[in-house]
Amino acid sequence: MGSLFNVFKWLWYHINYIIIFVTPLVLLPLPLVIPTPEARCGYVIILMALYWCTECMPLAVTALLPVVLFPMMGIMKAGDVSIEYLKDSNMLFIGGLLVAIAVEHWNLHKRIALRVLLLVGVRPSLLMMGFMIVSAFLSMWISNTATTAMMLPIAHAVLQQLQVTEARAEERDLQTAAEDNLGFELESKEEITDEKKPDTKLQLENGVVQPQVTQESMQDSWRKAMEAKYDLLTKGMSLSVCYSASIGGTATLTGTTPNLILKGQMDKLFPENGGVINFASWFGFAFPNMVLMLAISWLWLQFMFLGFNLKKSFGCGIKSDRDKEAYAVMRGEYKKLGGMKFAEGAVLTIFILLVLLWFTREPGFIPGWATVLFNKDDAFVSDGTVAIFMSMLFFIIPSRLPTFGSYGFTEAGKLIKAPPALLNWQVVNERMPWNIILLLGGGFALASGSEISGLSKWLGESLAPLQKIPPFAISILLSLLVATFTECSSNTATTTLFLPILASMATAIQLHPLYVMLPCTIAASLAFMLPVATPPNAIAFSFGNLKVVDMVRAGFMLNIIGILCINLGINTWGYAMFNMGTFPQWANNTHSQP
Repeated sequence: MGSLFNVFKWLWYHINYIIIFVTPLVLLPLPLVIPTPEARCGYVIILMALYWCTECMPLAVTALLPVVLFPMMGIMKAGDVSIEYLKDSNMLFIGGLLVAIAVEHWNLHKRIALRVLLLVGVRPSLLMMGFMIVSAFLSMWISNTATTAMMLPIAHAVLQQLQVTEARAEERDLQTAAEDNLGFELESKEEITDEKKPDTKLQLENGVVQPQVTQESMQDSWRKAMEAKYDLLTKGMSLSVCYSASIGGTATLTGTTPNLILKGQMDKLFPENGGVINFASWFGFAFPNMVLMLAISWLWLQFMFLGFNLKKSFGCGIKSDRDKEAYAVMRGEYKKLGGMKFAEGAVLTIFILLVLLWFTREPGFIPGWATVLFNKDDAFVSDGTVAIFMSMLFFIIPSRLPTFGSYGFTEAGKLIKAPPALLNWQVVNERMPWNIILLLGGGFALASGSEISGLSKWLGESLAPLQKIPPFAISILLSLLVATFTECSSNTATTTLFLPILASMATAIQLHPLYVMLPCTIAASLAFMLPVATPPNAIAFSFGNLKVVDMVRAGFMLNIIGILCINLGINTWGYAMFNMGTFPQWANNTHSQP
């Protein structure tokens, strides 16, 4: 029995190597028995899907498999596959990340976070609302992981201070009550004359013997109640931060990787789509959806962890001492940042300019600046062009201006070295997630291989019977499937695998491709139930004394809320925005760009 256990143990320890070597051999009959390009491409996709789901190899290394397998299987030429790894969507991703790195490097995100929290206040419900709003806003522009990693220590510092100040206040109250009680007892003893003193500490009440409540037992029971209350509050606050970071990332095109994968896949599979997905159109659909999801999520977390005593949670009137002391902690953290530096102001200015340029490039209802100046004949300038141009300024603009004398001289007239730029390549190289760029490229290569091999067409024809099901039901079912799949797989891998299949299905049943692709892209970010589902969940799990069951209970309902909100959006304002009622002309031409 022991030896059998050791064998299983050995197999478990070497499971990654076993998957890497055994999976290709198990799947090999598929291209051998069915010697067609569709089967060969299907072999590569199934192999990559299994590698991505099990993470037996790094995700980025798996994403490079098409570079090897597509040319060897005669699906695509090596040069054509390699081109897929650095498309316009990757440039938009790099530009967006450079802005995020600059914001983090100069601690601008912490200044924004603390400023908002000082405005919101420290009452539990308002505090939770404040942390959720700030986390969602920051994750629209910087990574969800960085947002969670920064916000959780601030949340815990504030909660600890709240607990300490409440404990002090309660001890003072108990001490005062004890002193009053002692004075009352002394007065009572003087009045007692003939009454016999009880020789035990037991009282008879309604025929039941009950122990007298001592000050020590009161303090002990109060301390336990206080620990239970703050344990629950810490759990709620930790979950609110990581969940709102994931929700906030859905609001902008650069907020999280699945959004960019959708844009890249749309441009690849439907090259004549006329830029239907750009920064402005995505924001127009996803931002109201994010606000709706955030508001309902706050209500659910409020119900689970704080209850619905609104007067107690929100509070009104004069602040108590404990509120003032907790507020002082946040003010102290804010003061540590000092005055706003020139570098922070420069980063903020570039960031605001970039967002304005993105919104006005091609707003849709009027000709944008890019249409008027550059894109009269063809789409020369894209969101990626703007992102790279603005992010280049971080390497050109100095991080400080000399205080004294003319530029480059001290007060004494001595020549000084030029200040460093806002960003240098060493910082970028350390913080840039290069693996995601390869992941994006791997997805585009898969989509291209599916198209050229004819697998997309075959899949579309196989899924044609779905035409009998109402479109809204298809959208809800697919969103549920993707949201479930993303709990145990990376959201990037999930979107990469599902979107080409969904595009084929939509074309086959004459349904607007965005009607299924858009909800499923956002659903890929709804990984709320497991600590391993996303890095923000894992950070919150390690911080907040959480159990897996806490996350499952809170996250299951949030998944349902998210799917319903997305499908409400796609059938109301999204339906009007993207003209979902008609099958677009550009979707008939599914030949991708060479």
